[in-house]
Amino acid sequence: MHLVTEKAAKVLSDTVTPVGLVAVCAMPDTRLDDVLATGPTFVAMPVEISEPGNAGTLIRVADAMGADAVVLAGDSVDPYNGKCLRASAGSIFSLPVVTHGDAVDAVRQVRDAGLQVLATVLDGRVSLDDVDLSPPAAWLFGPEAHGLAPEVVTLATSTVRIPMSGSAESLNVAAAAAICLYQTARARRSR
Repeated sequence: MHLVTEKAAKVLSDTVTPVGLVAVCAMPDTRLDDVLATGPTFVAMPVEISEPGNAGTLIRVADAMGADAVVLAGDSVDPYNGKCLRASAGSIFSLPVVTHGDAVDAVRQVRDAGLQVLATVLDGRVSLDDVDLSPPAAWLFGPEAHGLAPEVVTLATSTVRIPMSGSAESLNVAAAAAICLYQTARARRSR
């Protein structure tokens, strides 16, 4: 442990008002293969997520709902980005969080590992109210701006829509994930 001046702490931190602690840590070296080798039954897969606050919130929700892992697929934010870490509120240390740069390959690997792949899209074939959540599942969540890429959606076992009775056209990715992951956790508790 090293004591530093307040000025040094501000330089070392990326926040305006640092809490007074700075740490140097080794990053976990968990890969998608490592996660799939454990036989997960509940995975959250944000794809091409660039906003660190959304990614961190999604990690936190996945942890709270009992997911086995979070796989940030495609060109997604670094989960160890300061804002992402803060938004995860420590959940990043409670479950495996991996990045896999090729979204199509990540979805194929997860599907080949025996998980049904559920893609959240506005015009999904099945309503979240009716989707069968008894088999092991991996949820795909796309960025709010343009959603999931067609080549990712075509690999899904099913496309799922969240029924919305209000006038909002879409949901923030973290909000959509919270709804879907809660529904999955609820179904798992009911078994």
